[in-house]
Amino acid sequence: MGESNKATQVSFEFFPPNTEAMEKTLWSSIERLSVLKPRFVSVTYGADGSTRERTHAAVARILKETDLTAAPHLTCIAASRGEIDDIARQYWDMGVRHLVALRGDSPKGVEKYQPHADGYAYASDLVEGLRRIADFDISVAAYPEVHPEAPNPLFDLDNLKRKLDAGATRAITQFFFDVDAYMRFRGLCAAAGIDAQIVPGILPITRFPQLTRFAEQCGASVPEWLVHRFEGLEDDAETRQLIAASVAIEQVNLLKKQGIEEFHFYTLNRSELTFAICHALGVRPQQAAA
Repeated sequence: MGESNKATQVSFEFFPPNTEAMEKTLWSSIERLSVLKPRFVSVTYGADGSTRERTHAAVARILKETDLTAAPHLTCIAASRGEIDDIARQYWDMGVRHLVALRGDSPKGVEKYQPHADGYAYASDLVEGLRRIADFDISVAAYPEVHPEAPNPLFDLDNLKRKLDAGATRAITQFFFDVDAYMRFRGLCAAAGIDAQIVPGILPITRFPQLTRFAEQCGASVPEWLVHRFEGLEDDAETRQLIAASVAIEQVNLLKKQGIEEFHFYTLNRSELTFAICHALGVRPQQAAA
């Protein structure tokens, strides 16, 4: 048992803070989780590129004050190729070697995605462009339950293959709660000749209404059993947190039984649940140090 625990790797996603209070929360979370020696920590980028400076500042501080590998998100939205190339070069010069390349979401109120006239049209183009700039380690997104804008699952799978063929190293999935859906998706990927790692994205549930909103936006299903678990806990934060931990621990243990050894956590800048889930996975400070 101890041997397989050693192999388990984790990575964490944070978002750039926009208030002093959120800045404090973020940094205490980074401090708490850094002892688990994650493979990398990613920092998100506003859907429409709106947090560019804040993302940059958070990454700079992670590089300066910690020994973590920082992986900024980069999107195709609202920027020309030249602008994106410049950002990537700046990141390389800062010491960043890992990026998360995404198409990004259209700005609010825009129904259909429109590529920037002089920009990278899709994430596969972005990966190709970044590869030309420097030898980045690039992660991309995968959708076990199909991207909400994809006309069909096959189209979505082809798109993932294009991103990986363009030079991405691994795919990180959108969050999901149905382990069977993820396993089916991995099977489809293997059948399509995709041999890169498809790292499951795990979302510890802090607030249920927020979760259902996220799920609607990104095409993730919220199973009936999960709704039932959180019923009646709207005003009981403590029990909610215990249920959230048990749901996620159950999920990662099921995945681990299927041989999955790497997990990516959408922390929402909190550390408590993620730390507890990692502990249950056997990812602990002393293991990390060893």
